[in-house]
Amino acid sequence: MRVLFVGGTGLISSACAVASQQAGHELWLVNRGQSKLPAAVPADRIITADATDASALRSALAQTGGSWDVVVQWIGFGPDQVTDDIETFGDTGQYIFISSASVYEKPPSSWLITERTPTVNPFWDYSQQKIACEQVLRNAHAASGFPMTIVRPSLTYGVSQIPVAVGSWARPFTIVDRMRRGAKILVPGDGTAIWTLTHNSDFAKGLIGLFGLAGAIGEDFHITSDEALTWNQIYTLLGAAAGVEPDLLHVPTDALVAADPSLLGTLWGDKSNSSVFDNAKLRSLVPDFNATTAFADGIRETVAWFDADPARQAIDAPANALWDRLAEIYTQALQRASTS
Repeated sequence: MRVLFVGGTGLISSACAVASQQAGHELWLVNRGQSKLPAAVPADRIITADATDASALRSALAQTGGSWDVVVQWIGFGPDQVTDDIETFGDTGQYIFISSASVYEKPPSSWLITERTPTVNPFWDYSQQKIACEQVLRNAHAASGFPMTIVRPSLTYGVSQIPVAVGSWARPFTIVDRMRRGAKILVPGDGTAIWTLTHNSDFAKGLIGLFGLAGAIGEDFHITSDEALTWNQIYTLLGAAAGVEPDLLHVPTDALVAADPSLLGTLWGDKSNSSVFDNAKLRSLVPDFNATTAFADGIRETVAWFDADPARQAIDAPANALWDRLAEIYTQALQRASTS
């Protein structure tokens, strides 16, 4: 199939780009040409354009000739952009919108998340924008049959990202450095919320399996691992991969958000809640889907990747300072409580 990725050099999309070509698809990428990551396609299949500028995007796409069997929108973050896409890709065979599993209701009313779980997240603007995008696509499908499919990844990682509840997304090695220095590792709540982590290579299997399926049109799917771990287990496995036993300190989510209000969405709107997913709907169309990378194995590979090159080991100094301050407050509070 002739496949277009809008985006394609990110953490998840780059793995899907490799897997798409391995599956025999003719893959093209459209991006601004500013990514520091190597593109996974030949240079003559890279379309340089600002995907948020509908006119510029259409002009660039017109030079490629022909229509697309599948378009995957990786970087759609607002309903206006999706509205433009409906016009731009009106003749595509399938338009796949990459949403987010964070759209599901928070706090959850059921421990098991399915595609029937309501999409309501009052805590995180990012999730609210994704919900709005999904609604635009549903309306277009109902009105004109626009061939949309919605796909929701949960917390997906690969060699270049370390997935934790409280960490530095821009400088992920910071948490490993803290563990190896013996610094306190802040874990929201009591660390027993259950979370699902998915390796990007496993996500790719599910996504590519949906390409061109008539049964996927007009439907939504999440693609996640079936492995569910507590945050305590996740941090302990990360510590084992780093060769240390981490010194975990449990801190209430309210306190973390008070100290850094930007965490409201990523904690109360996401990681402070248990998230266990039922992938039965995906398997009804892609019966061979199976996430095979256990977190213990995947995170060892990730830590080894960071260890292999000092240039990858940048440290987030402001985050360290914030965590140290909170660690001191709660360590002292525990000491006072134990002697009172």
